[in-house]
Amino acid sequence: VNLERPLKLNGEIGGHLVQGHIDDTGRVAEATQEGGAVRMVFQVKPDLMRYIVPKGFVAVDGASLTVTEKEGNTFGVSLVGYTLEHTVLAERKSGDTVNIEVDIIGKYVESLGKSQSTNITSEFLREHGFMVN
Repeated sequence: VNLERPLKLNGEIGGHLVQGHIDDTGRVAEATQEGGAVRMVFQVKPDLMRYIVPKGFVAVDGASLTVTEKEGNTFGVSLVGYTLEHTVLAERKSGDTVNIEVDIIGKYVESLGKSQSTNITSEFLREHGFMVN
């Protein structure tokens, strides 16, 4: 797995919010060379796909990645040279099992939507720290 230093709460957020918790596993469905990058497609269970958003993030084996595509139960990423050199993802091939962590913000929004009130308003989001004036 990949380990990164934690974010300091008094610092600027310059990347993705990754907690290091594994939500489930997935499988490498495809890995193809595209110029200087590798396009990697992962297959995950349907219940995780609701948290996968194109241009959003997902962590695969601890590496935070930007989602480039989504279709059915699969999503794709583009692994650039730096990522291939500094993570274990370059070693992964079709059929390999990987650890998946989905977007925590999506999980919070879903949880809030299931709370006592089903009417999420701008006032509610401000009150709970999701929006500022």
